[in-house]
Amino acid sequence: MTKILVTGACGFIGSHFVEHVLLNTDWEIVILDKLTYASLGFSRIREIGCFTNPRVKVYTYDLQYALSTGIIAEIGTDVDYIIHMAAETHVDNSIKRPVETVHNNIMSTVHMLEYARLCKGLKSFFYFGTDEVYGPALDGRTFTEDDRHNPKNPYSASKSGAEQICVAYHNTYGVPVIRLNVMNAFGERQHVEKFIPKTIKNVLEGKMIHIHSYPDKKTSGTRIYIHARNIAAGVLFLIKNGTVGEVYNMAGEKEISNLDIALFIAKTLGKELTYEMVDNHTLRPGHDLRYSLDGSKMEALGWKLPVDFEDSLRKTILWTASHSKWLKEL
Repeated sequence: MTKILVTGACGFIGSHFVEHVLLNTDWEIVILDKLTYASLGFSRIREIGCFTNPRVKVYTYDLQYALSTGIIAEIGTDVDYIIHMAAETHVDNSIKRPVETVHNNIMSTVHMLEYARLCKGLKSFFYFGTDEVYGPALDGRTFTEDDRHNPKNPYSASKSGAEQICVAYHNTYGVPVIRLNVMNAFGERQHVEKFIPKTIKNVLEGKMIHIHSYPDKKTSGTRIYIHARNIAAGVLFLIKNGTVGEVYNMAGEKEISNLDIALFIAKTLGKELTYEMVDNHTLRPGHDLRYSLDGSKMEALGWKLPVDFEDSLRKTILWTASHSKWLKEL
């Protein structure tokens, strides 16, 4: 049976990917997660039935440390695919604690690459990156896979550095690396620290919403969102259609301003929006106002987003409002 190892699978995107693999393959799944605050314990993978499914094995391990002999013996080295999603992803936290973020994201990647070298039948090692490595896409710019990295905060710098280490392991040791950079994710079971669930929570509670804006405090920043189910489907698509050694951008469907997102959330919930435009970029350098990726390389392979943006956003808002436990922090 095909065997896939997913790091960070207790997290938001990771759990959606595991759910997608469970629904669309008969593969054996190995989950490796250290259960940080962002994992919300085993809540996500418990909800999708991982602990009652004989195809799934779950291990708790901190990848800042090399995989021990014991954990390797438990997992085995007969893995067909490694999907390395584990990372510290919050920009604010990386600005407050840069050493912690850089050490975690770099060393976890190195240790997984070292493990990958033991897996002689490994078909591909997916490094899960971010649009933020290219830096801000101002003045309508859209980045292709060949554009140089220009990270503006410790988080994006750590992801860029880890990505280059993946390139080095591919070139030096022949690890079958495929790199993937994705845009802003949203969907069910997202941590409440992220903009969409945080806005849902604050709208429901009648609180002020702070909108990340340009210095004039009149124009809000923008994002191009992609549902976590689309990301999950995209990774499985690349497992089947991607080429080892290549890097792919997974673009979202539609660019939308932070203010328009907040207004859409309030309208969907039937609530009034109380908001304030905040020049967070000037106050906190490192927060980028716009990102944009060119997804034509994946599209040339036949990739199409399976889930419509506005419909999935509306469903996410209503689902989250009716499952309020996901709006609470541990």
